[in-house]
Amino acid sequence: MKNLNILFATMPMDGHFSPLTSLAVHLKAQGCDVRWYVGGAYGEKVKKLGLPHYPYTKAQDLNQENLDKLFPEASKIRGTAARIRFDINRVFLHPAPNFIEDLTAIYAEWPFDLIVHDVLFLGGSMIREILPVKSVAVGVSPLFESDNNLPPMGLGKVPARSWPGRLAQKVLSYLVQDILFKPCDDLHNKIRVQHGLAPTSDSLFDYAVRSADLYLQSGVPSFEYPRQHISPNVRFVGAMLPHTQGVKQRFERADKALEAKRVILVTQGTVEKDVEKILAPTLQAFADDPATLVIATTGGSCTAELRQRFPQEHFIIEDFIDFHSVMNFASVYVTNGGYGGVMLGLQHNLPIVAAGVHEGKSEIAARVGYCGVGVNLKTETPKPRQIRRAVDQVLNDVSYRRNIRKMSLEFSEYNANELAIQYIQDLVAKPLEPIITKTASLSAMG
Repeated sequence: MKNLNILFATMPMDGHFSPLTSLAVHLKAQGCDVRWYVGGAYGEKVKKLGLPHYPYTKAQDLNQENLDKLFPEASKIRGTAARIRFDINRVFLHPAPNFIEDLTAIYAEWPFDLIVHDVLFLGGSMIREILPVKSVAVGVSPLFESDNNLPPMGLGKVPARSWPGRLAQKVLSYLVQDILFKPCDDLHNKIRVQHGLAPTSDSLFDYAVRSADLYLQSGVPSFEYPRQHISPNVRFVGAMLPHTQGVKQRFERADKALEAKRVILVTQGTVEKDVEKILAPTLQAFADDPATLVIATTGGSCTAELRQRFPQEHFIIEDFIDFHSVMNFASVYVTNGGYGGVMLGLQHNLPIVAAGVHEGKSEIAARVGYCGVGVNLKTETPKPRQIRRAVDQVLNDVSYRRNIRKMSLEFSEYNANELAIQYIQDLVAKPLEPIITKTASLSAMG
């Protein structure tokens, strides 16, 4: 592994960037020359990791903070599928040519051997077909490769169990993959042809998984639906979580948590600014229950306002709280379904109440319910009574605790960094192979 040049490349979004940071630091410790291509303020985060940073040059910085300003029309889009299609085209596909141009320029200056990228950084998927490099894609959300046993990805559906349900599922898959998302596949193939690449008959989601030389899936097999098929490049590695300095912080309000009958940790991440979606309803749900301690982390949104609005002694409302320390005291984790937080909650034996829809969170919430490790509220704007009922449900039904313990044990058997590095070592030991893609005729593209 020494003297290996490895370029990390990610979208400038926390859920795409942060899960890869620990692996980058560990690869550097192995003697690799590790550098990172990412835009915006994430350059400073790269430098704090002690890694050289390549900023976006041709590519535009698209992040959680400016998406609404750059694409105000997105707020007017109705329908989950339509919004997913818009996000894929505007955020992930349209920037791909500029990513390729930037990556080609970096390679001319510093020939990297390997590119490690989040699965939706599509420039990383295509650059391996243009430059003599190997690619490692990282699944920072549930595995979204299609399968005959499964509903289409993106709608938050769970696998059908009955024969009529499976038939309806096949029809839905056809509608979604061959009609609703066909414009995304067509745009993808148009970009490929512009760069001298053969068009592919794989859907965009399948291509993103199958095109990588190695696909590292954050999570464990039990937090995934039963499949007929899984691509041979896919490896589950356990929870890929952000890099920490190794110093475990102490939860300063531990005494208060120990006195409470139950402790609820609630978050809606750092991206969602509307505290009326999950934070306020959760606080409302337990405002009259002093035996329940609610710990709310706001990500810096309306913290002072929430404290003034909810002054109860059994509420702790902070901008940020170290989850590694506080989850040891929590009884339930209420979340909008961020993948990293869900992975961490499962590791800490926490039953989950999930209320997420957009940005792939419906898929995460659906798996929470399907796997029996929590309740999927199937909305991003739950009512206080829904949250309270779900919390009571996961605490009073012993099956949730049993399922959580089993899955937590499975997580403990995976060391994400060690496994990832071993799989990367195996990959780089192999010679470069000819790139073979499933091609589609140009006439089929329209």
